[in-house]
Amino acid sequence: MNKIIKVGVIGAGTMGAGIAGQVANAGIEVWLLDLPTEGENVNSLAQKGLERLRDPDMPGIMSKEAEELIHLGNTRDNFNELNECDWIAEAVVERLDIKQALYKKLHETCKESAIITSNTSTIPISLLTEGMPQDFCERFAITHFFNPVRFMRLLELVRGEQTRQDVMDTLDVFCESMLGKGVVPCSDTPGFLANRVGVFAIQCALHKAFEYNLSPTEADAFFGRPLGLPKTGVFGLYDLIGIDLMADVAKSLENILPENDAFHKYAAPIEFVSNMIANGQTGNKNDQGFYKQVGDDKMVIDLSNGSYVEHKRLKTSLLEEAEKTGVAAIISDQSKYGLFIWDVLSETLSYAASLVPEVTEDVTQIDDAMKLGYNWVKGPFELIDEIGIDYFVNRLKTSARDVPDFLENSTNKKFYINSNSILSTLTSSGELKPIVRPKGVLRFSEARQTLAPINSNESASWFEYEDAAVVEFHSKANALDSQSLDMISDAVTAAENKGLKGVIIHNDFQHFSCGVSLWSVRNCFEKNDFDGLDDFLAYFQNTMLQMRNSSLPVVAAPVGMSIGGGFEVVLHADHVVSHANSVMGLVESFVGVVPAGGGCKEMLYRWTEKLNDTQKGAWKSFMNIGLGRKANSPQEADALSMRRPGDTFQMNRDRILDAALSTIGATKKAAKREPLALSGAEHYQEMLEWLEVNHKKGMLTPHDVTVGTEIGRVMSGGECPAGTVFSEQDILNAERSSFIRLAQTQETQARIVAMLDNGITLRN
Repeated sequence: MNKIIKVGVIGAGTMGAGIAGQVANAGIEVWLLDLPTEGENVNSLAQKGLERLRDPDMPGIMSKEAEELIHLGNTRDNFNELNECDWIAEAVVERLDIKQALYKKLHETCKESAIITSNTSTIPISLLTEGMPQDFCERFAITHFFNPVRFMRLLELVRGEQTRQDVMDTLDVFCESMLGKGVVPCSDTPGFLANRVGVFAIQCALHKAFEYNLSPTEADAFFGRPLGLPKTGVFGLYDLIGIDLMADVAKSLENILPENDAFHKYAAPIEFVSNMIANGQTGNKNDQGFYKQVGDDKMVIDLSNGSYVEHKRLKTSLLEEAEKTGVAAIISDQSKYGLFIWDVLSETLSYAASLVPEVTEDVTQIDDAMKLGYNWVKGPFELIDEIGIDYFVNRLKTSARDVPDFLENSTNKKFYINSNSILSTLTSSGELKPIVRPKGVLRFSEARQTLAPINSNESASWFEYEDAAVVEFHSKANALDSQSLDMISDAVTAAENKGLKGVIIHNDFQHFSCGVSLWSVRNCFEKNDFDGLDDFLAYFQNTMLQMRNSSLPVVAAPVGMSIGGGFEVVLHADHVVSHANSVMGLVESFVGVVPAGGGCKEMLYRWTEKLNDTQKGAWKSFMNIGLGRKANSPQEADALSMRRPGDTFQMNRDRILDAALSTIGATKKAAKREPLALSGAEHYQEMLEWLEVNHKKGMLTPHDVTVGTEIGRVMSGGECPAGTVFSEQDILNAERSSFIRLAQTQETQARIVAMLDNGITLRN
């Protein structure tokens, strides 16, 4: 295999800039080139690409150090810089003539060992390389990234007829280990895998929603979280991507797919949608699409007349049942909602099955494409397993629908089978094929299918795996409640008694944990049971101390968001192995409370240790917690004292669990916290004055001042004299007292009720 030390990217649009940014995030030097422009800054197009990467709402670069690895240039003045690059990724406009002219120039300029790839998803390799010398074709492939490149995990890797195996191996290893991608090998067929199935699903859901006269609110409520799909559903996803862009994507697939492909049933534009595009209602980028925000109110379009009405979250017993029991609850229902979902799922899953074995013989490739590229919790074949192949096929036949041969031949079986503690998949020939991942890649979602939990409840489970206790949260968005804490406590105790290597807290879901369940808090204040709330908080704190004080190392391996109470779990681990895109932070102030699982205490200690000054540590903690600051990268977490010096991260989230298992034996227990002499009343008064000044400036609401007052009280020791010594338990007690005081206010209760009633169930 070749070594990739320097990279060139041509085309600084959304995709090209994103690729360059992720290469730099991996610590690799990269040239980002685009066409030259007139004026003072000849590299203005490349500069705009870099500015996209700096977007604070979707940052494509992880740190200033990464940004410094990106060199900007243009294809006239800096093309020769590419002759030192080991990989050149082309991401220019989707025009064959422009790409072919570029490849000829690259062949003349680049070194013979350089790998050349295109990001195209619409032009076959045979056309891209037509007329090119064999030695160029041998080192050419398609690397199809998904937007935004930093955050979307999928990379579809496509080889041409002449592409050398060592070239494919180099790209596979580099993109998987360095860029953090889940690499799915694809045949050079139209749409590859993810877009072919994903766009089919979206188009089918859109057409069926209109057919069943469903509102966007109704369609998105069901074609979303209840199926394990993103909460955007179909209409929300159209808005997110861009309604006009989605129309173009559908048209593109319609043009390149065979005439007999089932996609053509749902490719035709819908008149209502076409009129929206003509009116400039193209989604989030224009602030109006199927949904739009008017002040604090979310509005939704009325599909009968095009006007906007107030969006109200759909509440039905069917949705509640689906949350508990899964897809079967919906598709067995004979209401318009159940029939809508059955139609969409049956069409989409049948379409996916029809691609086997013509497009791929490996069902994991299709499932991986949808999970990594479209954020589905389960892929099409995992969903069929959940529904039951026999039920699915029989219902298709009852409806006089065509049944793909692969499905017909798979009845009385499952696509994923635990065979002798090895997870295998069913092939088109009916044989079992073990799932083999690259060394170091380990998905607990697959591993646990070969395990039985040692203990489990509705919110969490723990397993014995590789001589460690692995705790997995599995409540809605991994909300923490007393049952979650039960499993942590039981795992720690049992691991000590069994003499295991340690405890790992990890899951393969979208988010590690978004905080303590607000339903638990709401139940307490609605019953006026503040003693019960205090008991829960004390249990939370004691469980965190049990982790920290255990004789065994505890490793947290978070992915996605670990915020609020979820981050308090991370803070009390002895070692953290996180994903490069993990979001961490204590955001309780936005809800109207303070961290009370040890978060205030832990940040106070960490800042004090970092600055070697209790007063400065208190001020930093007061500001960061009060403003709800979050870290979007390990580097940002380091700057906010959210990571210890020995904590590590992985670019590929599928490598986190293996890294945690590998390091647990060498992990040392965190030191116990010694008492602190807090800064006291005078410093507390400075905090109150800061709150008042910023309230007068209009930057803080009155309740923000109330919350900030409690945070300042915990961090400084309140009215106590400067130098008053507080033990770790004293600070924990102060956290709980402040939380209870705030939970008793009407303002906090109103915030929590509003969040829950609007579907935001977790933000401790």
